[in-house]
Amino acid sequence: MRITAIPQLYRNLRRWREILVVLQRYGLADWLSRYQRVPFRDAFKDRRGVSLAEYSREERVRMALTELGPAFIKLGQILAGRPDLVGPELGEELKRLRSNVAAEDFESVQSTLRTELGDEYQTHFQTIHETPLATASIGQVHRAVLADGRKVVLKVQRADIEITIRQDIEVLTGLAMLADRVEALAAWGPSDLVRQLAPILIRELDFGREKQNLQHFTKSLSRFDDEVVVPQPVEHLCTRRVLVMQELVGTPISKIHAARDGITDPSCDEPSPTSALCETMAKVYLSMVFEEGLFHADPHSGNLLLLADGRLGILDFGMVGRIDETLRETIEEMLIAVSHGDQNQLTRLIRRVGDPPPTLDESALAIDLSDFVGTYGQQSLGGFDMTGALNDISRILHRHSIKLPNQSALLLKMMVSLEGTLREMGARFDSLQVVKQFAHKTMLRRISPTRRIRQARRIYLESENFAQLAPDQILQLLTQARRGELRMTLMHSHLGPTVNRLVLGLMTSAVFLGSSLMLAFEVNPVLFPENPFLGFTRVSVMGLTGVVGSIVVMLRLLMAINRSGHLNRKGDD
Repeated sequence: MRITAIPQLYRNLRRWREILVVLQRYGLADWLSRYQRVPFRDAFKDRRGVSLAEYSREERVRMALTELGPAFIKLGQILAGRPDLVGPELGEELKRLRSNVAAEDFESVQSTLRTELGDEYQTHFQTIHETPLATASIGQVHRAVLADGRKVVLKVQRADIEITIRQDIEVLTGLAMLADRVEALAAWGPSDLVRQLAPILIRELDFGREKQNLQHFTKSLSRFDDEVVVPQPVEHLCTRRVLVMQELVGTPISKIHAARDGITDPSCDEPSPTSALCETMAKVYLSMVFEEGLFHADPHSGNLLLLADGRLGILDFGMVGRIDETLRETIEEMLIAVSHGDQNQLTRLIRRVGDPPPTLDESALAIDLSDFVGTYGQQSLGGFDMTGALNDISRILHRHSIKLPNQSALLLKMMVSLEGTLREMGARFDSLQVVKQFAHKTMLRRISPTRRIRQARRIYLESENFAQLAPDQILQLLTQARRGELRMTLMHSHLGPTVNRLVLGLMTSAVFLGSSLMLAFEVNPVLFPENPFLGFTRVSVMGLTGVVGSIVVMLRLLMAINRSGHLNRKGDD
């Protein structure tokens, strides 16, 4: 541990203790769940008195994160969209994470409004409903009416939540450093994962970003004005901790049932209102991905409304994803590879977009992808199971420890959530066909003269930059070599155990040699000083202890080397 980390550890000592107590409870419960006849197996219980050992491991992880508080809940909600890291089963369970936090008292809400909008904030509103419309770990939402009569909703950040989140991020960083030392966890790079997720948690605290997202999507989806509505922010009342936006009144998609709209009759050829809404949802979200490169990352049924005029209302733009042109083109190539049954091309694309470990078994990955292509590549358009395909590809990535970039994982999460919402509504159209239509448009865009000209211009500018910088850098390199100042940094991996065994072997040899000398010179204290025992006399106690101990260590070292399979060279008998 670095010396500079000691003040941080001391500052968060109480929080460390709380977290370790929770992890200890659920960790012991997980261990006890393996043994049915242990008498104290039911020692740990939840609030309802049910033994924690009776829950599945995934449920215990979700319950532990819920008990640990806002930052860990947010972390779990983010990891729910990373099945490549946690696996589809745990990812599905983490989708059930809810904050379950009590509403903050209205006096605290008023204090935040007064701090952010000024002492005369009430002049901007006719009324503010004291009962919150919704609560979450970071903030809560209240209905209100502006002075000009417009109905709005206020999203107000909880008091001191930023301090709590930042404190928990520091603790998470410390836990990740400890996890890096556990061989089974180190392969996933816990510290790197926390470094990636921490900015996402911090961005959730800035409501100004959500205001910008609302403005951007209002502009980018303007061509869908008769089909889609995005809440308009009230700019002069929006701050970092307060967001005021237009209230959308409608029926949540989660409360719309297919049977209500007559979808249960398969002989009916007329598209139902719900079917038309599903087509609009698919069209809008895939337009975000394939045309805009910026998408709403959480299209679950609670964030989508059916308005009275039949339009789709989209809520909660706190989490958005962005993909660049290269990733978009890779997705298109993946769709083509799956539809053509080309597992070799799919393998190359996954290696390109993901972060495979150095120990990746490429033949095993190729076999898994061959099975995947064989299962989904031959399905008809109408019967294509997109959710199953996305979950299966997540399992393959998780099995082979292939990590996706954050934006790729967000896109995967969005597609799974969108497909789940469409299925929940009983959509009767083919989502894969819609995807292929957008992919076809983007393929035409890729071969368009405009893109070729833009690509040629970029290559020219990069070549010109290289031509300007390369000579100076080469001369600098030659100058350093001539002066003897050239340095080379070599990075190694998996050498830690080898070095540790080498040092342990040298130390054991030294102890064995020194103990042998002590036996030879009969260093006091000695055993059997006068009467020999089995022919031994004047045996040095310290020498005997050292010899026996070094022999035990050497035997253990040989067993460890033998277990690792590196005792003999390859090909030796």
